[in-house]
Amino acid sequence: MIDLLSYGCIGVGIFFWFWGTFPLLGERSVLFKLHALSVSDTLGSMSITIGLLLQIPREWPLIMLALISLAIWNTILGYVLAYCSTAQESHD
Repeated sequence: MIDLLSYGCIGVGIFFWFWGTFPLLGERSVLFKLHALSVSDTLGSMSITIGLLLQIPREWPLIMLALISLAIWNTILGYVLAYCSTAQESHD
């Protein structure tokens, strides 16, 4: 049962990875494309990491560190991207 749940999480993660690449082909703005890609990549990576946690529970400290790092890194990167994309002359 745990294997089935683990493979399900990994499959959902891979689905999110591919789902996030489809907006790159559209005619929307670059920021929309980057947002869609980063959100789906974060969700996919976290889902895959949870699937790995179910497969190898003895490595839970490292896997939890990876989950926390993914959440913090991608959140901060999103804020930096939004800050850099503003149309202001100065960012002081």
